Amino acid sequence: MIDDKPRDRLKDILNSETRGSTTAKKEADAEEAEVSGAAFGYLRGIRDLPGAVECRFRDGNSAWFPYSWMGPWQYNPSEGLLLKFSGDLVYLVLIRGSNLDKPLNEGAINLTTGGLQRHRVVWIREMPEADIKQVGETGPTIDSIEVAEFESQAALKEWLKEHAPAFLGKPG
Repeated sequence: MIDDKPRDRLKDILNSETRGSTTAKKEADAEEAEVSGAAFGYLRGIRDLPGAVECRFRDGNSAWFPYSWMGPWQYNPSEGLLLKFSGDLVYLVLIRGSNLDKPLNEGAINLTTGGLQRHRVVWIREMPEADIKQVGETGPTIDSIEVAEFESQAALKEWLKEHAPAFLGKPG
């Protein structure tokens, strides 16, 4: 006669570990999928891409812009980062700060080429003055985010002339 108790015990152990570890693994993966700093957050995994980028304002409000609407964007270290989204209207998002192209947390991802260009940035936020001082020159800081919407190209050019003239006459 064969003793089935060890085999049954092994089945129980394997089944309980599989059930518990799958749930725990999914939760851990979800928590570790997003990496964030003081200025922005991004998705680490190569399979996970956000559908939109969230702009978080100091007053607690947020605005989301779908990556599918993102058109040309430009970076000028002295002026900032200008993103253009085209949907029902045209939206310009002007991000001002320092070290916007510097990697986050001494890593490989930065806001420009590693983040936005690869559609991995989940959120960007206006930072309080205390956070800006704490980060200093060690990483990216975001002083302000301005969002403007336009129905005409003439209105868009007028806004650029007033708010970010360095971007006039360039693609976008």
